[in-house]
Amino acid sequence: MKAKLNLENVFPWLLIAGGIIGLLASLILAHDTLSIAQNPHYVPSCNLNPVVSCGDVITFKGDSIFGLPYPFYGVAAFGALIASGAGVIAKAKFHKWYWLTMQAFMTLGITGAYYLLIKSMYQIHALCPFCLSVDVATTTLFWYTTLFNIDNGHFGKTKDSPAYKWIRKHHLDILVLWFILAIAFILHHFWYYYGKHL
Repeated sequence: MKAKLNLENVFPWLLIAGGIIGLLASLILAHDTLSIAQNPHYVPSCNLNPVVSCGDVITFKGDSIFGLPYPFYGVAAFGALIASGAGVIAKAKFHKWYWLTMQAFMTLGITGAYYLLIKSMYQIHALCPFCLSVDVATTTLFWYTTLFNIDNGHFGKTKDSPAYKWIRKHHLDILVLWFILAIAFILHHFWYYYGKHL
């Protein structure tokens, strides 16, 4: 019998796919962070122009928590998401507290991701493509972790509300619209550079 394609079945694969994307981006950033620490003249491969410049983002002061640069937290977090997805596929049964804890960390993660994006735009005036990859993965995983938790009753009876039923019907449209607005916002901010190159 063919498995039904729904969020319950797809969610663990989303965790793995998004986790892999975030993990690879975090590993590259961690490598570049260590390389710059060892050699201040090291130039990351994603230094493409004045706007797309990982080096400017990595070397900006204050990009760490308890002395540990952000990418190293990403390595641990995305690794845990991959393990969670693999666990669900292997028929592991996680309790409600586990999913709510994941929701809390995903909320913390997306808050940090967009804080860093805004900081990159308005303080550093440069973007890092690997950081943007983390933003995409984090946004997608946050969105579907939230829907998964609501669908499974971890937030009470929210799933029975008309508003949520409409959101579930248009879940992908909402996510795509979010990314379109984010891209438009970024392009508008850096139009001073990209506008003259079109």
